Amino acid sequence: MPTYAAPPGSVRRPFRSVLSDETHEAIRSMLLHHSIQPSEHINIDALALQLDVSPTPVREALARLESEGLVVKQALRGYSAIELLTVEQSDDLFQIRALIEPWCAAQAATHHTDAAARDLAAEIEAGRRSSDPESAGYAAMSEHDERFHKLIARMSGNEFVEDAFNRTHCHFHLFRLYQAGQAEVRDSPDSEFVDTLFSAYYEPGSGSLAVREHAAIADAILSGQANAASALMLTHIQSSRRRFSPTRNSIAD
Repeated sequence: MPTYAAPPGSVRRPFRSVLSDETHEAIRSMLLHHSIQPSEHINIDALALQLDVSPTPVREALARLESEGLVVKQALRGYSAIELLTVEQSDDLFQIRALIEPWCAAQAATHHTDAAARDLAAEIEAGRRSSDPESAGYAAMSEHDERFHKLIARMSGNEFVEDAFNRTHCHFHLFRLYQAGQAEVRDSPDSEFVDTLFSAYYEPGSGSLAVREHAAIADAILSGQANAASALMLTHIQSSRRRFSPTRNSIAD
């Protein structure tokens, strides 16, 4: 049976009291960090043995991960990790976000509650802490980025739009691209692409462009400036889209 290498500190034996959630998080971490490689077939029995659980919670976790777009199930074959997004697919993803998120930001500026405003202000502070040179680097910033955009979608007050955004699982895919660059192309010509893509935008010590852009969007929302919030969000998404559109076919090539 195969053994899936775990990134340091990212996978631990799930606690019995929360077995299903812990198993899901453990496997999700292995997928995001490429301990389970893109397109790799997933051996349920081997994974259950490694995590010291029965196959049942592993199957339940994989079903959840399928709904999150991180694994696929094929008849007579079982589950496999999804492939990395191509550049074209990444571009399509950003086009969808450019349609949804500016509207969400405008709605959030008009309809947000006091509780949501406090949540947004707290998230901006969390982002600033994540951008400190002593923080956990890209992983912490990526988590802030995901929370920020999901919060704006929720603040729009439209559950259908929020669900549409969440189903893109954009940040899952981007994190996997980052890990691919770090693990697989560091010594190749693609390494410059990966560094350019992520360093200025996310890495601590760079002033974190992401946090600055998030803070400007949040200020517009909290001051009720719907048009400004929408425009700033669109600029933010388009800027990200340009970073993810190099002249190459796929980061996985």
